[in-house]
Amino acid sequence: MFEAPLDIALSDSGFNLVNFGCTDLQDQEKFSEHPTLCVFTNHTGSLCVCYSPKLDSWEQITYSVFYFHKGHSKTFTAALGSADSRVTKGITFLNLDYFVAVYLPGHFFHLLNIQHPDLVCHSLFLTGNNEVVDMLPHGPLQSLSGSLILDWCSGRLYRADLNRSYLLEFLWDARLDWEKMAVLHCVLSCRQDTRFLEAKIIQWISENISACHSFDLIQEFIIASSYWSIYPETGNMDKLLPYSSVLTWNTEIPGITLVTEEIALPLMRVHSFKGYWEKLHSNLEYVKYSEPHSHYSNSVVRREWHSLISEEKTGKRRSMAYVRNILDNAIKVISKLEARHLEPRLTPLFQEEDNHQRLLVGLMVSELKDHLLRHLRGVEKKRIEQMVLDYISKQLDLICQILEASWRKHNLHPWIFHFNRRASAAEFAVFHIMTRILEATHSLFLPLPPGFHTLHTVLGVRCLPLHNLLHYIDNGVLLLTETAVTRLMKDLDNTEKSEKLKFSIIVRLPPLIGQKICRLWDHPMSSNIISRNHVKRLLQDYKKQPRSSVIDKSSYSVEFLPLNYFTGILTDIESSSRALNAFEGHDNVDAKFVEEAALKHTTVLLGL
Repeated sequence: MFEAPLDIALSDSGFNLVNFGCTDLQDQEKFSEHPTLCVFTNHTGSLCVCYSPKLDSWEQITYSVFYFHKGHSKTFTAALGSADSRVTKGITFLNLDYFVAVYLPGHFFHLLNIQHPDLVCHSLFLTGNNEVVDMLPHGPLQSLSGSLILDWCSGRLYRADLNRSYLLEFLWDARLDWEKMAVLHCVLSCRQDTRFLEAKIIQWISENISACHSFDLIQEFIIASSYWSIYPETGNMDKLLPYSSVLTWNTEIPGITLVTEEIALPLMRVHSFKGYWEKLHSNLEYVKYSEPHSHYSNSVVRREWHSLISEEKTGKRRSMAYVRNILDNAIKVISKLEARHLEPRLTPLFQEEDNHQRLLVGLMVSELKDHLLRHLRGVEKKRIEQMVLDYISKQLDLICQILEASWRKHNLHPWIFHFNRRASAAEFAVFHIMTRILEATHSLFLPLPPGFHTLHTVLGVRCLPLHNLLHYIDNGVLLLTETAVTRLMKDLDNTEKSEKLKFSIIVRLPPLIGQKICRLWDHPMSSNIISRNHVKRLLQDYKKQPRSSVIDKSSYSVEFLPLNYFTGILTDIESSSRALNAFEGHDNVDAKFVEEAALKHTTVLLGL
């Protein structure tokens, strides 16, 4: 067995063939004197023709890959180093399922992504000064069907495959962003024991969260892993779902240049297609008639979600049946997510309704299902619905896995939900991870597990100084949920520091939540806020009516004419319009309550 960090771990298949007349010391140069041509197919309906012309320079080598299933070709030119490092072995093309490997012993190893060849960062290029290349076999190789490889020198037959253990090692050692991107996708394409692979990748992300500058590690992991979780179910997913969070890549890869050209598509004259030919025909038809924006995005979901939230704030909501259907979608996703996770969760998520996130989850289910139904003709509706639930629950599950790993690493406990304790260094670390998750999901408009914002806000209050905390809130990084603010009001005492925090939080709450929260805080400041809201409601439609100029002083506890006059107006409005009926459940807030709050506030201002 040849073992290499990138397995092309060549695993010995047990065949011993005859020697074809080539040894390490005899006639190896003849392999570099002839052109090389290979044709590769795989179960997804791909058709790749790989060609390398006769070597005419000791300084560089050129090879081309024709992606007929994509409608274009790429011609690569790789530098070979100094002129005295002569090429004595021919170039080898290897078929590795979703990848094609281009290998020149002692010089370079190029792992080409044939399903998504558009961006160079999704393919891995390693030069001869890399230990990976040094550990690969140096003899001339011949690629056969079914990922089989013939070693011309020994006459032995091998099966080439990607070795996930070495890929994970290489992921930890990678220093360049494009290497991290390429190896990450190679690892995720190895679909055996995905839970183990995801745990290892999450561990790597947590240790390198700020070490990548060209792309967001969390974004790329969520998008790529979600894609691979359902890709094998139908071959057209590469055209309909995002494969990567990166849409363009302009950074050059050292040691290699490329030219991309459109190519003529094969003409297939067959009346009925089955198996591979059916999938190839589908790929070719897609290239011919593809719609410009067939990849799913959350732009429609973003617009509709903001519309629903706006309606909720104004009290205007479209038909309840529509909203109920969206929330039912969310229930299905969360049920599927819970079925994935049989062990008790360490993180205190899913402990509240969090209707905003449930609306987002449900809208995404509805929109993605419509998107796939439009493009996956011939696929059963139930199967599409199942794929959608799998895809979205997988995204939520990955976020939960990242949080669980961080929680376990820092050994946090349930008492984290209390505000009357100082934050530890571990809580700072988890808060940082949660902020990075929020940044990653916000730009892609991905849903978060219900309870995420509450936990994030609790950690923010515990970890940040007041001015930083308010800055995070005002800029939308921390979202004040009713659950978090309710616990804050109950946990904190009425010291000057706590009062300042409470008041700063209350004035930033939406009106409806603010009215509820004020009643939990037995304090003159909250009474003042309640009184202001009550007066504002009463007077917003008030039209001045003539009143008697004589005020009955006996009905007021204090002789303060402006306040007495104003209280009288409020009493008249309440009685004449029966306004109290419209405000039932507000702790009997009335003109008397307003009067008492005003007097208390005045005495505080006067220092009495």
